Amino acid sequence: MRKIKVLPVFGTRPDAIKMAPLIRALRECEYIDLVVCSTGQHKEMLDQVLEAFGIKPDYDLQVMKPRQTLESVTADILKGFKEVLLAEKPDLTLVHGDTNTCLSCALASFYGKVPCGHVEAGLRSFDKYLPFPEEMNRVLTGRLADLHFAPTRENKNNLLREGIGPEHIYITGNTSIDVVKNSVKPDYQFQDSFLQNYDFSNKRVISVTAHRRENIGQPLVNICNALLDTVERFDDAEVIYAVHMNPAVREIVYPTLRHERIHLIDPLGLWDMHNLMARSYMIVTDSGGLQEEGPALGKPVLVLRNETERQEAVQAGTVKLAGTDREVIASMIAELMEDEKVYDRMARACNPYGDGNASKRIVDAILYEFDILKERPEDYHS
Repeated sequence: MRKIKVLPVFGTRPDAIKMAPLIRALRECEYIDLVVCSTGQHKEMLDQVLEAFGIKPDYDLQVMKPRQTLESVTADILKGFKEVLLAEKPDLTLVHGDTNTCLSCALASFYGKVPCGHVEAGLRSFDKYLPFPEEMNRVLTGRLADLHFAPTRENKNNLLREGIGPEHIYITGNTSIDVVKNSVKPDYQFQDSFLQNYDFSNKRVISVTAHRRENIGQPLVNICNALLDTVERFDDAEVIYAVHMNPAVREIVYPTLRHERIHLIDPLGLWDMHNLMARSYMIVTDSGGLQEEGPALGKPVLVLRNETERQEAVQAGTVKLAGTDREVIASMIAELMEDEKVYDRMARACNPYGDGNASKRIVDAILYEFDILKERPEDYHS
């Protein structure tokens, strides 16, 4: 039997984190011939993840340039991935999420008439500019893709409302939960030098990431000031902020957040980040992935955005939208610090995003689509 040649592609750190367990599952499948491509959209932070999972791409497009524009990176990926498709002639490409890599490679697959599967399909904020450009990247990829691997039932319903046929939509859970399931250990030894020597006892640690494009500028200033307000108000509060390498982020964060209980560190490796969150009191972030990973760890998550494409966690009560207003953020953090009942409700809410078996479901769906499995795999039900 001829093997199915599957070509997963990723380009950013979040892409790689969520594609890594799927790549592992594809590699272990006897019916699949695997070829892996990285666009290198985020070089340094991407390399951390690839090393952690032992992934060596067969192709690396190396598109990252200083202060690259959306237009230039999209065009470079489109052209580069076309050459990979011509060389490999895959039966199926797999793109992930909402990045420029996702959209560009889905478009290149369409131009080359190569079937494309969209991992983490169907997320919607219903505002084309929030998050920007991610919302439209997802919507457009949804129209270009042939297979749709939706994490939740609500994601599937979004796709159905857009006219995508149900026969090629699979509810799989989110692959990020596959990662968290295996990454957190009670005796974990941190790789980051600061965390190696950090004493978590008798402190309520607030883990922070904030770097989204729409938050750079005054919104990020507001976020920083809310963190300052928090440590001034609560003597046992400490902030550990993993600061994105983007110079536009660092130019705001480092001059603003000068306090003995606010610790600014470089972006963390995957295992370090998951284990930091597991030992934290709460998570404050504008990240998409952390909105899924935090609930899996039983940690309340405050999202530094006015809209989210991950409504399931908001509805479940484990995530709250805090926006970017200084007073609102500070008051929402304070509520979790002061009200044990509010904290417990968020920490114990059901995580709607998966059971750690999303990658297996995706592989089974691919085998079904290529008529190797005769029965359609069952959807994930939270």
